[in-house]
Amino acid sequence: MKPLGFLNLKGISGQITALVVVSIIAIHLIITAIFLIHRPDQADPSTDRGHSQLAASVQLLGAAATEQRPRLLADITRAFPQLDIENLAAGAPEAADDASNFDLRMLHHRLGRNYRIFSLAQDGDTHRVGIVLPDGATISARLVAEEPHQRPLWGGPWITTLLSAVIILTLLGLWAARALTAPLSAFAKAAEDFSLNGAAAPLPERGPEEIRSVAKALNRMRRRITALIDDRTKMLAAISHDLRTPITRMRLRSEFIEDDGHRSRMLHDLDQMRSMLESVLSFLRNDHKLESMTLVDIASTLQLVTDQYADIGHKVVYEGPEHAMATVRPDDLHRCVTNLVENAVKFGAETSIRLITSPDMMTIEVEDDGPGISDARKETMLEPFVRGDDARNMDEASGFGLGLSIARAIALAHGGEFSLNDRRPHGLIVRIQLPVRQRQAAA
Repeated sequence: MKPLGFLNLKGISGQITALVVVSIIAIHLIITAIFLIHRPDQADPSTDRGHSQLAASVQLLGAAATEQRPRLLADITRAFPQLDIENLAAGAPEAADDASNFDLRMLHHRLGRNYRIFSLAQDGDTHRVGIVLPDGATISARLVAEEPHQRPLWGGPWITTLLSAVIILTLLGLWAARALTAPLSAFAKAAEDFSLNGAAAPLPERGPEEIRSVAKALNRMRRRITALIDDRTKMLAAISHDLRTPITRMRLRSEFIEDDGHRSRMLHDLDQMRSMLESVLSFLRNDHKLESMTLVDIASTLQLVTDQYADIGHKVVYEGPEHAMATVRPDDLHRCVTNLVENAVKFGAETSIRLITSPDMMTIEVEDDGPGISDARKETMLEPFVRGDDARNMDEASGFGLGLSIARAIALAHGGEFSLNDRRPHGLIVRIQLPVRQRQAAA
C-alpha cells in the first residue's frame, strides 16, 4: 500500500477518508447552524415573568430627570400595575444583596452595574425588591419569583444536534456501503450468470481502483476460460471427425470376416466406439447454449416424449394439464426429458411423466418403478461418466453415464433445480423445477 494512498480519491482508502472528512465538516456545520438559531447564551424569553418590563421601567426612571420622574412613574404604574413600582422613602432599611437569589441575579443582569438591587420582603412567589437608581434615588417593585427554567432535553439544541449527526452519518454510511458493496454484488451475479458462449455481459469496470482491477482480472479470466473451452471442443470435434473415417473403414472390413461370432463382436465394438464419440461430443456441446429462449407449451413437449416411447412398446404415461406455457429452450428441454425417460424405461417396467404448475414455477417429475439409487450414490450419479451402482448396473453397450449429467446441466442452465428422490416402495423420481419466466439477462 502506498504511504499516501489515503489521499487518492480513486481508491477505497481515499474514498473512506473523504467520507470521514465530509462527515466531520457536516456535523460541525450542523452544530454551528443550531447554535446560531437557538443561541443558548441568551435568556429564553418564554421564561420571562415581567423581568424585562421591570428592567425597562427602571431604566426609564433612571435616565429621566428628577422633576419628570413622578409623571413617568404614574404612567408606568398605569401601564404595568402588576409591577407595583413606588418611590421608597429615604432612610428605608436595606437588606444585603442576595447573590444566590435567581430573580435578583437575573434582574441585575438586565439592569447593569449602575443599579443596586436588594431584597425587601418575600411572600410566597411575590418578591418585593428595592432598586437604587444611578443618582441615588430608591424605588421598590414587586417581582414574581420563579425557579431557574431548564429547557427539556428533547426540545433543546443538543438533542437536535445529536439527531442530525446520527442521521447524516447513517445516510453517508449507507451511501458508502452501497457504493463499495455494489461492485461485489455485481461480481457474484456475474459468476452466477457465467456463460461460456459469451452471452452474458462482461463485468462493469467502474468504482474504486481496486474494484476496477478485480473486474478487469475477472473479465480476462472469463475470456481465457471461454477460449480454453472453445479450443477443447474444437479439438475433440476434430478428433471425432478424424476417427469416424477409420471406424467406417473398419466396419467395411469387418463385413469380410467369415466367422460370424468375431464379425458380430467387432461390429458391436465399433458401434460402441461411435456411440461413445457422439455422447461425449453431445455433452461438450451442451456447454455452449446456443439455442434462444422461446415461449413453449411444456405440456405438449412432455406428451410428445410420452407418445414416442409408447409407440415403441414402453409403458409411459403423462399426468398433468393439457397446456402449460413457459419460457425455455425447446430442443434442450426435449433432450433433457428424453434422457430421463430413457433411463427410466431401462430400469423400470412403468414410467410416469408428471407436470405440476404454479404461477412462478413448473415442476417436471419422471418416475419409474425400478430399483432406485441409494442415498450415498445420488450426488455421484450426477457427475459425468458415472454409471449406476449394482442395483442399476448397465452393460457396456447401454450408455456412458452422461444422461443425468446432461439433464442436470440443462435444468441449471434454465435457472432451475434438479434433484433425485426416492419413490415408495421402490423406484426413482427425478424432479426438475423450472421458472416460468426467465430473467432478461439469460442468454
